[in-house]
Amino acid sequence: MNSEQEILEKNVWEALKTCQEPELRKDIVSLKMIQNLSVKEGVVSFDYILTTPACPLKMEMEAEAMSAVRKVPGVVDVHIRMSHDVKKDPRLENVLPPGIKNIIAVGSGKGGVGKSTVSANLALALALEGASVGLLDADIYGPNQPQMMGVGNQSPEVGPDKKIIPLESFGVKLMSMGFLMDADAPVIWRGPMLHSAVVQFLKDVVWGDLDYLVIDLPPGTGDVQLSLCQSAPIVGAVLVTTPQSIALSDVRKAAAMFEKLKVPLLGVVENMGSFACPHCGKSSHIFSEGGARFVSEKYQIPILGNIPLDPAVCQAGESGRPVVTFEKSATAEAFRSLARQVAARVSVVSAKTKPIEIKIKAATADDKTKEAMI
Repeated sequence: MNSEQEILEKNVWEALKTCQEPELRKDIVSLKMIQNLSVKEGVVSFDYILTTPACPLKMEMEAEAMSAVRKVPGVVDVHIRMSHDVKKDPRLENVLPPGIKNIIAVGSGKGGVGKSTVSANLALALALEGASVGLLDADIYGPNQPQMMGVGNQSPEVGPDKKIIPLESFGVKLMSMGFLMDADAPVIWRGPMLHSAVVQFLKDVVWGDLDYLVIDLPPGTGDVQLSLCQSAPIVGAVLVTTPQSIALSDVRKAAAMFEKLKVPLLGVVENMGSFACPHCGKSSHIFSEGGARFVSEKYQIPILGNIPLDPAVCQAGESGRPVVTFEKSATAEAFRSLARQVAARVSVVSAKTKPIEIKIKAATADDKTKEAMI
């Protein structure tokens, strides 16, 4: 490379340093998001590695980098190859099978707020954005995901190593208690049995490589939630509520539970908000309004999305085809937007998370102790 080329490449790097990752608030060069940069006869090309394929500002970030480089004297053209590399929650090392990068819990304080619907559509929306996704139906008492994902009449296989092979639907790997029990049989289990089931679903299922494992929790603040948070680090929790005050009083309990268990709150989703009349087009707030805003302000967390009250959501769930797969649907786009916001929040939390430090007391020759940090 001649001196002019070297100077041009240096100037290109300096230009890219002016571009910031909007969520992490650092320049994209120091974050190592620019790779394989080359300059040849004034033509600049490089890979732009995003922290998630579901980045909500992908187009804006690409345009900013393009504009910054084009302003460099001597640049005649710019080619950007957009890609992604979802970072792994460092706390998951040596805890779960190595392929799982991030665990997202979806919870609520009470039943009937659409938590399972949000979980299914969130998982599928992330997959539609290009991520590898698994969905764990941890609602042991009322597993609905098999029906909602259209695989209610199927059962997972067990491999030669006695590991469970999850079913796959719409590109999402799925495991649920609903696959293992008769649909009409009640689950009458005490805490230890619930804990064993949660651990088995996490460690004895062949999840493979996953950018995100979305976990649909049962309603409330019971044994399953406690077992999950004790068994594996959760990158963050998504709270689901409806607008009415009775739902808000319960979702506050769920938020307090996650805080006590040191699980970051990614944000809140308001489900079944405004209803658009299909006849007159007028929107109405059937279940009051402002619920998510109250939770957002109380816990200083963002509103990740507002999902409208849409009969198509119920019909889609019962037919086994989540509404996010529908084209030209406002509700489907609301779920796609929700997924992008969740992915962005996960990237921020992951960037700030440090590996778990386990202190081990090791005896020395003189019988003193010292701490070894792992």
